Amino acid sequence: MERTDDTGFGGIRVIQTKGDGYGVDSVLLAAFAAGETGAPGIAPGSRIADLGTGSGVVAFILHHKLGEAEITGYDIRSSAVDRARRACVLNGLADDISFEECDIKDIDGKGTFDAVVSNPPYFRRTPDEPGASDPDERYIARHELSADITDFTRIAALMLREGGSLCLVHRPDRLADIICAMREAGIEPKELQLVVPEAGKPANIVLVRGVRGAGPELRTLPVIEVRNKDGSYTGLILKIYERTAS
Repeated sequence: MERTDDTGFGGIRVIQTKGDGYGVDSVLLAAFAAGETGAPGIAPGSRIADLGTGSGVVAFILHHKLGEAEITGYDIRSSAVDRARRACVLNGLADDISFEECDIKDIDGKGTFDAVVSNPPYFRRTPDEPGASDPDERYIARHELSADITDFTRIAALMLREGGSLCLVHRPDRLADIICAMREAGIEPKELQLVVPEAGKPANIVLVRGVRGAGPELRTLPVIEVRNKDGSYTGLILKIYERTAS
């Protein structure tokens, strides 16, 4: 069943289903790409591609944070693209944001984008895993069924102009795959930022920015803590969610 949710970002709303809602990783990706967590931000007015866009939430929040941008979201799921398109009209953003239904491997990359953002499927496909034989929409969104991290970075490199940036969010246990895939595609990793649920806990999210055609030099940014010990959001997360002026 569909529902329409207010993201809290300037009245931006998304249309999503109970089993396929967005999480803090999507919000962190938009903030990371906008330069709010320490990495160089995408410039306002840039032409941006969102690979694996889902509900379009990253595209919507990023557009809000940048003030202006031309964004195209791509996703293989027709139902997700339909919801993203309807939400785009609902938010009055149809002049700046569009969505395409396609397998990312079919995208004709021409080096015309200033930046690519992506929240790709995190998990490798395991044939014997429950749900693999008859995958539902949530399973498709979370597993590398039609494209893996190598495909996402390769297509991003084809879409980016020289000096353009790729910003992605993923799981720390796939970091070796991410770095190798980026370099193989000609995108040099420049910033890496780990995210922990709270201080003292292992990282469960990683943010990475790479630049097409850049030289080697990787910076590690300060770790992001999502929650305090009492379960409340930290000051940085509140700032990212625009719930405090400090």
